[in-house]
Amino acid sequence: MENKTLKDLMEAFAGESQANRKYTAYAKQAEREGKLNVAKLFRAAADAEAIHAQKHLEAAEKIGTTAENLKDAIAGETYEYKEMYPEFVKDAEAEGNKKALIGFTGAMMAEEVHAQLYKDALESLDSTEEVYYYLCPVCGNIEKVRPDKCKICGAPGDKFIKY
Repeated sequence: MENKTLKDLMEAFAGESQANRKYTAYAKQAEREGKLNVAKLFRAAADAEAIHAQKHLEAAEKIGTTAENLKDAIAGETYEYKEMYPEFVKDAEAEGNKKALIGFTGAMMAEEVHAQLYKDALESLDSTEEVYYYLCPVCGNIEKVRPDKCKICGAPGDKFIKY
């Protein structure tokens, strides 16, 4: 694949991925304001952007075997909790931005958990035993057993989403 095309595909993937998340956030805000038709439009557009992003990632040939994908996910999550977020935490502390500091710190802690879960999944890749995951809807922490409360943000365990 030409380098320019690969660069374009990855830029398009990033843009479509960001649009998906942004439109999802916009949908939640529209719902809070009681604008349900606009919320539906934002959700449909968010799903459309996700389709575009996946097609770009596929065309870029960036989806490997499950083992390769787990290794890539481990590397990405590890970079985030060891390098990216610590720098962001320092910046937020230096600027006194408490909201950003809370978000960065929580995400950093959750990314470390994610990296470990991916490592565990890689080590037991051929296991057929069913596993469930529980997602904290507040901070993004993931647990294998529903906790009484989130160890990162303290959200009640009964709010966790089961996968």
